[in-house]
Amino acid sequence: MVAVIPLPGNGGARGGSRWVAACALAVACVVATAQDITSELTPERRARLQWEAGYVLHQLGEYERAVEAYRASIADRPTAEAHTFLGWSLSYLGRIDEAIAQCKIAIKLDPDFGNPYNDIGVYLLDQGRLEEAVPWLEQAIASKRYCCFQFPHANLGRILLMQGRIAEAQRSFERALDFDPYYLPALLGLELIRRGGLQGL
Repeated sequence: MVAVIPLPGNGGARGGSRWVAACALAVACVVATAQDITSELTPERRARLQWEAGYVLHQLGEYERAVEAYRASIADRPTAEAHTFLGWSLSYLGRIDEAIAQCKIAIKLDPDFGNPYNDIGVYLLDQGRLEEAVPWLEQAIASKRYCCFQFPHANLGRILLMQGRIAEAQRSFERALDFDPYYLPALLGLELIRRGGLQGL
């Protein structure tokens, strides 16, 4: 997933003004939900606000509350994004099978959305199920709607490197950098290849 909300320590002392703004946004979203102003909103707008609240809560490390917000979003309007991000928060709670199940629901809702394919690949990779992860990452790379193609390319590079397929891994990391020249996992992967080591994967 993409982390766009700055976390503590990323913007100066105690996270700086951007961190304060992120906290304020989280509070605003949660308060709006608690006050149940949603009766004045369309289901689509309500779902979007709940999704945004879930995203910020996840960034703040409030994974259980993020799950609740994503589920509320889905109750109003099921979307591929809400199911994928629900899976993301579930994965942080160690509920990997549920996370994969949510991603599969997302794929049924929108087969063109790249995020859930990549996320399933990552969950399988983290479980050591490398061969199973590869086709999911390849589907993410081939998807029509995805903001961050560097993710599946770099994740595929990790697998190839772990399998000892160095030249292929290097190409995957380089392809990731075509989409984001500063993407750290790809840069680190290339550095590992240069040094001839696999630590850090």
